[in-house]
Amino acid sequence: MAHKVIWAPRALAALEDIVQYIEKDSPANAAAVAQRVVGAADRLADFPRMGRVVPEFEREDIREVLVFRYRVIYRVRQHAVDLLDIVHGARDLRRTLTENDLPG
Repeated sequence: MAHKVIWAPRALAALEDIVQYIEKDSPANAAAVAQRVVGAADRLADFPRMGRVVPEFEREDIREVLVFRYRVIYRVRQHAVDLLDIVHGARDLRRTLTENDLPG
């Protein structure tokens, strides 16, 4: 059974910010990044555990898939996948997303 993919407002805002930043130099590249991120999110519906456990948190339910230079952070639940954030790989994830930001 496919999981429902739920985008957190934070993840949607991050994707919008990323696309707007890239669009300044290359609208085509911005579209490609957006398409790949959304495609990865869609695949999580059928393969929720396809990503690795996020090393900074070491929680089995908090995982990530890499899309270009971005880390798509998500939480696996019984029937849903919560997209929590999208973070550039060069950023310190612990400064961007803390344990307090993670759901139960």
